[in-house]
Amino acid sequence: MTTTWTPILDGAIADSALQTVGTIAEVLSAPPVSPGGESTAQAVEEPSLACGQSGLAVLFAYLAQAGLVDGGTVISERCLDGAADAVATTQLPPSLYGGFAGVAWASAHLEGREGDDGDSSEEIDRALLELLARSPWRDDYDLISGLVGFGVYARERLPRASATELLDRVVERLEETAERGDDGATWHTPPELLPPWQREQCPDGYYNVGLAHGVPGVVAILGGAVAAGVARKTARRLLDDSVRWLLAQKLAKDSGSLFPTCVARGRMSEPSRSAWCYGDPGIAAALLCAARSVGEPAWEREALEIARAAAGRPPDQAGVRDAGLCHGAAGLGHIFNRMFQATGDGHLREAARFWLGRALDMRKPRVGVGGYQAYRLDDSPPPFDPNYGILEGAAGIALALLAAVSPIEPEWDRMLLLSMPVRDGATF
Repeated sequence: MTTTWTPILDGAIADSALQTVGTIAEVLSAPPVSPGGESTAQAVEEPSLACGQSGLAVLFAYLAQAGLVDGGTVISERCLDGAADAVATTQLPPSLYGGFAGVAWASAHLEGREGDDGDSSEEIDRALLELLARSPWRDDYDLISGLVGFGVYARERLPRASATELLDRVVERLEETAERGDDGATWHTPPELLPPWQREQCPDGYYNVGLAHGVPGVVAILGGAVAAGVARKTARRLLDDSVRWLLAQKLAKDSGSLFPTCVARGRMSEPSRSAWCYGDPGIAAALLCAARSVGEPAWEREALEIARAAAGRPPDQAGVRDAGLCHGAAGLGHIFNRMFQATGDGHLREAARFWLGRALDMRKPRVGVGGYQAYRLDDSPPPFDPNYGILEGAAGIALALLAAVSPIEPEWDRMLLLSMPVRDGATF
């Protein structure tokens, strides 16, 4: 399915969005120095996709394509070169968001957009193939750090043979680690893989229901594998079972959200905030991706029902405290924008406009990065701090605002499992 991307902001709010994008780009192209003299530009110092140079490379490539930043392509290339140098000289984890797979994803994404037929990630493929040969798999299965994230990287590299093999191994590892029951298939996160505060709450681990760390990410990547023709039989069976488990976790309609954050032994399932990382909006987008990937209209109807319910949730109950993509207003705006563009649903368009407007209202001149600070979910002081990255910081806010005022499709959101490449090269 080919998506025609249409700007959803116009007039004064579009002008405000463009001005904000320009301000963020100016700050990120020449990060400031703190009063103590040390650099506060964490994004310049680390290579990651979520927080660092490879994420900035993606931002400036899109800004350059939109004609909004002079020298944007040069900045993008410089950031990507810096990230690649770090991969070559520093021991990094393999993860998509914090490690070398994310740097390679950015490289593959930008090479694909620029029509480059070169292959700069063969060594990364070999390293990941060796990693994914481990059986039984005892590490994370999720998007941020684990198997689903490796699948996102592999999808970006298709149709290369090594990428096909990578995606096939991701499906194999998901198949062997799945827990099956009357409700379908799910994946358990053991306590040793949890941060201390979650381990205290869930001493036996849990079953995560968020897109960033849980089963919705598995649903989306399995749909992508089926659409790509990789391990199709196994992936489709596992997809059907995981969707069945996910939908079985729905809460009562008066719960505040339709889905909990997690399911754990001895703990009541509690409603979630509205966000990409956790909550109904991210689940709806992942389910819609899977539905379109395999042609399941019943799943698409379910995804739209979930999305419309999330769009109608009172803002003061959504738990939104900042503007970032992960758990903030710009993230909600972009999810609803992506789903509107795919479905034409007017309720989702209005929700997108509302939350993008809220993101603009959150900006405080001369504070943080381009007027934005990120809320720290770990409750450590201070509660807000400057953040340059795509996932929680100013770069992601700029990308979401750009997608709302530009006809350029934001294919960068494949890293978030909000869209996927399909066979004809277009993006769902």
